[in-house]
Amino acid sequence: MQLEIDDYYLRSLDVEDADTFYSWSRDREVTLYSLSAYAYPQSKSDIEKWLLSINSSAKNVSFGICNKNNDQLIGYAGLSSISTLNRSGEYFILIGEKEYWGKGVGTSITKVVTDYAIRTLGLHRVQLTACSLNQAAIKAYCKAGYQHEGVMRQSGFRNGEFVDKVLMSVLSTEWAAM
Repeated sequence: MQLEIDDYYLRSLDVEDADTFYSWSRDREVTLYSLSAYAYPQSKSDIEKWLLSINSSAKNVSFGICNKNNDQLIGYAGLSSISTLNRSGEYFILIGEKEYWGKGVGTSITKVVTDYAIRTLGLHRVQLTACSLNQAAIKAYCKAGYQHEGVMRQSGFRNGEFVDKVLMSVLSTEWAAM
């Protein structure tokens, strides 16, 4: 399956993407606000194993974000902790290629994946957490239709100190109204 928007498309991730993910994992600026998996050193072999298993869980959906002009993998996004009982999931995104930062890619991709979650997967609630220091991400999520729900105090640890995480979500009823 492939989803498209503007100058980008989303595709399945594959083991051939390991080199790109490995280079992102070695850049602390890229991984600073990402999930804890990047907090620990990973070998290319570890990343290959993860990519081989990534599409096998019904509780997760992951997409590679690619530039339409050159097919370059620039990041990945998707949903984790999908609950069919509660019709909910958690959104995530990482733009690994820094030259695409600040260009609206995060907002566009967030909209596409959220729409997929609600219209295709039938989820009612999609939530996310963002490090309170990552104001660019929070701004992108607001532009994409997510609402601020609260703050999870000192729930992250970055650069030697505890930081807050912002909890945001969108409901299918709100999404339909946008």
